[in-house]
Amino acid sequence: MQGRVGLVTDSTSCIPVSLATQWGITVVPTQIRIGQYTRSEHNVPKDVLVRALEGDMDVSTSPPDPAGLAWAYEQQAARGAEEVVSVHISSKQSETYDLAKKIAARSPVPVHVVDSRTTGMSLGFAVLAAARVAGAGGGPRRVMDMLARRLEGAAELIYVDTLEYLRKGGRIGAAAALIGSALSLKPLLTMKNGQVTPLDRVLGTERAMRRLVDRAAKKANGQAVDVAIEHFGALDRAERLADRLKPKLPGVREITFTEVSSTIGVHLGPGAVGITVSPT
Repeated sequence: MQGRVGLVTDSTSCIPVSLATQWGITVVPTQIRIGQYTRSEHNVPKDVLVRALEGDMDVSTSPPDPAGLAWAYEQQAARGAEEVVSVHISSKQSETYDLAKKIAARSPVPVHVVDSRTTGMSLGFAVLAAARVAGAGGGPRRVMDMLARRLEGAAELIYVDTLEYLRKGGRIGAAAALIGSALSLKPLLTMKNGQVTPLDRVLGTERAMRRLVDRAAKKANGQAVDVAIEHFGALDRAERLADRLKPKLPGVREITFTEVSSTIGVHLGPGAVGITVSPT
């Protein structure tokens, strides 16, 4: 690993494995329970999870195994990191941040634990940018300054077929105000102050997709941005979204295309798609 600062995050960052490997980022998986069985989300096939959700089975999520976090800090130290920056899903959405602080106290090297106040590729792009700073030899302060800048500017724009999964998981936040809307009104959501927040309500799925694209283009506003399209059990819908988005962002060199973390998928539900816009 180049540089002396190691980066750790959790799997809700949705960072593709190839990029995590390239930049030496350790990604610790959160956990999913289906019925009586709890496993690392990496060991729960997406199709099995989608069927469980659609079948109204008892499904919930939990923070990473504490041993996994401890191993992550030890692994970074073994690679030569003198300090570690550990960045996690919003503390208003998960207990992962609090758990990381407890485990960090026993790390062989100092660990700076950061509450991202977001999730998905807003978190992922920030961690990747911080890893590049670390790889160039930046110290912990420069790494955390980059994190703060990228997290502050990023936006998660989310479409869900229904708010029921967020309600069941207790992550609905201010979006609870949308419950009870006519079924034809489709909710668009975002993350604000660490919580899921209403963005808009649109009549019908196709109009919602167009509105999502328009919102993303407005957020980009001609800036240099990283963009990701994320989905959960909705590949076709996400591909159509990408086709609509590309002409609206001619200056973007590449759009990252990824299926979200299963932990996020549990709370958004099958059919969810989203666009992340992260000014560079």
